[in-house]
Amino acid sequence: MELQGICHKMHAGLKDLSVTDQHTHKANVEYKFILDRSEVDLPFNLGQEIEIEWTGKIFCVSCGAKTSKSFSQGHCFKCFKTKASCDMCIMKPETCHYHLGTCREDSFAHEVCFQPHIVYLANSSALKVGITRISQMPTRWLDQGATQALPIMKVGSRRLSGQLEIMFGTQVADKTDWRKLLKGEADPLNLIEVREQLLEEFSPKIQTIRDEFSQNLEFNETVEILETELPREFVYPVEQYPEKIKSHNLDKTPAIRGKLQGIKGQYLILDTGVINIRKYSGYELKIRA
Repeated sequence: MELQGICHKMHAGLKDLSVTDQHTHKANVEYKFILDRSEVDLPFNLGQEIEIEWTGKIFCVSCGAKTSKSFSQGHCFKCFKTKASCDMCIMKPETCHYHLGTCREDSFAHEVCFQPHIVYLANSSALKVGITRISQMPTRWLDQGATQALPIMKVGSRRLSGQLEIMFGTQVADKTDWRKLLKGEADPLNLIEVREQLLEEFSPKIQTIRDEFSQNLEFNETVEILETELPREFVYPVEQYPEKIKSHNLDKTPAIRGKLQGIKGQYLILDTGVINIRKYSGYELKIRA
């Protein structure tokens, strides 16, 4: 079987959802490829030999223009410099500058930045804190390859969630070690216990941030503590983790082959190395199995 199209990050979803011990939601993760913005079932199975080839063409995921280089995961240079989705505040939400009147796109701010967000704890390569829009649960966790996740706060804006993430980040990492992620499962954590410890320790600072943002009358930038949320656990389709991590790079080697041993986060794990599919958003790929 052969598929060809412009690549986007894989769609990760949940199946076989269950509740274990009345304290945890558990589910298996399943994936679909996105080619030319259409979902397609994976054209291969675990244990199968596959080939991925880049045709040499890149198309901007925003405007569709052909580009010689990809910026910010699939954008042409013009969109990279003008789209709000490529601004620094996407990577660092605490630097949101809408309130300063310098946002690149007001419509983006209303559709994304001023939608309800959550602050969460997750276990990917280890304990981490993160933020995402409520509408992006559980996608954000699955894209990161988290095996556990727990929402701990619901807030009214992206900048507010970023301020809280920075606060918690003084005690908890906010990044995933992708190499460690792909070497095996992280040791299980008691996320409820961690939540209680962090909320107690940071209670005064949380109140200070809440008071600061309550002054903004234009948007409902509230802070809600999520005390009754249950942890989520995710099981990824992985048969074997590599002992050593080798990363495939289509820019240097346009065609790669290998036996599929697993999928985790946005990575395909082959017996010849791993490849981050999201990195090649906008690339025209041929996929053979």
